[in-house]
Amino acid sequence: MTCIRIIAAVTVLFGSFPACAGADDPNKAPPVPDNIMQKKLEAAQQLLGALAKSDFESIRKNASLLNDYSKLAAWKLVETPRYESYSDEFQRITNKMANQAKDKNLDGVALSYVDLTLTCVKCHQHVRDVKTGLLPSKRLEGMAANK
Repeated sequence: MTCIRIIAAVTVLFGSFPACAGADDPNKAPPVPDNIMQKKLEAAQQLLGALAKSDFESIRKNASLLNDYSKLAAWKLVETPRYESYSDEFQRITNKMANQAKDKNLDGVALSYVDLTLTCVKCHQHVRDVKTGLLPSKRLEGMAANK
């Protein structure tokens, strides 16, 4: 699949999200816990825009920003081994994207962006399942074991 097709598919997937403003401001304060997911979405949108324009510096910057967000305490929504695995995968992919941007590997970044998107979708589904009680969280499993 060519890079253009991948970008088009991901653009359709994220096309309904509002455009973000100010994500390129380096003087902006780090996100507060209440809006970490909004900041993540903004960085992902900026990354997609940079991918479409072959702006490797912006790709690197936003991939690194996403990686930094994933290390904040506010990122941790549930405590399960699967959630930890998704977070680790997210960090691995964002690091890979930053390195691919340094190498000016547009096809590699595009494929990594698709991997990143799939990881996000799977993780969000997992969090919804845990929060709605379809899957137990690690904390709930521990409480049940102590009874």
